[in-house]
Amino acid sequence: MTSSNRRRGRFGTEPPSTGSAEQDAEPDQESVARAIALRLLTSSARSRGQLADAMARKGVPEDVADKVLDRFTEVGLVDDTEYARMLVRTRHAERGLSRRAIAVELRRRGIDDETAGDALGQVDSDDEELAARALVRRKLASTSGLEPQTRSRRTFAALARRGYPAGLVAQLVREELAREGVDASGDPDGFDAGL
Repeated sequence: MTSSNRRRGRFGTEPPSTGSAEQDAEPDQESVARAIALRLLTSSARSRGQLADAMARKGVPEDVADKVLDRFTEVGLVDDTEYARMLVRTRHAERGLSRRAIAVELRRRGIDDETAGDALGQVDSDDEELAARALVRRKLASTSGLEPQTRSRRTFAALARRGYPAGLVAQLVREELAREGVDASGDPDGFDAGL
């Protein structure tokens, strides 16, 4: 192999001096936007807002991102309504999140309030109470050797992190402790003291 062949390698110099690589050394913004969206959608479903944010971080102009996202929506690759419904189902069933906590997550993911409200309609007050009751039972069972006040505080904290209202949690904790034969009504650190 001659020294010029070693420098150029088997396939010649880089970049090629002819063909499409010479004419289009840098991809157009629409191709970049499509590639970003497809890469993100390959790993998991995303909202239109999440995809638009990712494109903006990579410097894709807003009008180009809108054009690509409109096309992806048209062919069904992006569907905020279905995405929101799926997120509500999984977050409530798998993580036990309240409607309020799920609404915050939907907003953070770029879902508009109307779409979020429709999706949150899948979870009614009864569903939310059942999920909260199951969480209260699990948390109280895991703290069974502790003082009632400590158990109550820890249960309150766990359910507050999942977005459940304090009134509902107080009612459920009282009921579950009473079921165990523990009287929580006279707690100096109890529910009426602002836990």
